[in-house]
Amino acid sequence: MKENIEIVKRYYEKNAEGEWQRLEAHPFEFIFSTYMMDRYIKPGDTILDIGGGPGRYAIHYAKKGCDVTLVDLADKNIEIAKNRAKDEGVSLNTFVANCLDLDSLGLEQFDHVFLMGPMYHLLLEEDRVKAVQLALNHLKPGGIIYVSFILAFAGIIYDLKNPGLIETDYENPFAKQLIEMIKTQGNYEGDAFTKACFYHQKNILPFMEQFPLQKLHFFGQEGIFSPNEDSILQRDESEIATWIEIGKGFLELEELLSYSEHAMYIGKKK
Repeated sequence: MKENIEIVKRYYEKNAEGEWQRLEAHPFEFIFSTYMMDRYIKPGDTILDIGGGPGRYAIHYAKKGCDVTLVDLADKNIEIAKNRAKDEGVSLNTFVANCLDLDSLGLEQFDHVFLMGPMYHLLLEEDRVKAVQLALNHLKPGGIIYVSFILAFAGIIYDLKNPGLIETDYENPFAKQLIEMIKTQGNYEGDAFTKACFYHQKNILPFMEQFPLQKLHFFGQEGIFSPNEDSILQRDESEIATWIEIGKGFLELEELLSYSEHAMYIGKKK
């Protein structure tokens, strides 16, 4: 496990700036996620963002008047988050730490906890369970947790959007294994862009049902737009805005989850 964590850490130390830019290049994930999250997060609320990378969501909510604590595995992610926060005139409480070592930080409980990165990279089910349990330890009773997963179909969508990739990928045994897991409705845990866990959408709610949570929402974070994202983003602002409004109405239709690359579970602590 430690070796896998170091591989993931090195990946984000090297690609921290790219991770910040990712949500600018692929804006629908951020637009739809914050649309759902804003139903619950209010100015003055306290937020613990676990594995929040270079702080895109953390800074967004700090600018809205929230007291945000950001924890991430990679020093470079935290460095970028602190610099970006300073540029935006807000402050973050920051820690460099593994999500599985959360209790070592001496943190209290928060109104909201984001777990929007760790589930992408913990290859063992027992570690994913532990990550959620530790997150809930730092969530107030009645507080809201936001947990994101990479969907199994994300790799297929990526190759569909990038001509020529599938011929190379299909020669890769890991890609073939992912395709088989999609067909058998399993989860893929192994090599990808780094060590990664791709969840079949039908397995997420059963996984989350083991925790003391009331499900509030379960939705695709890119809506229906991942496969056609490049085309939509080339259209004029008025048409994009219309599609976004239409897309909001489809977010929680589970039969459309395969159109997204990521899914979010929002739950209330009992």
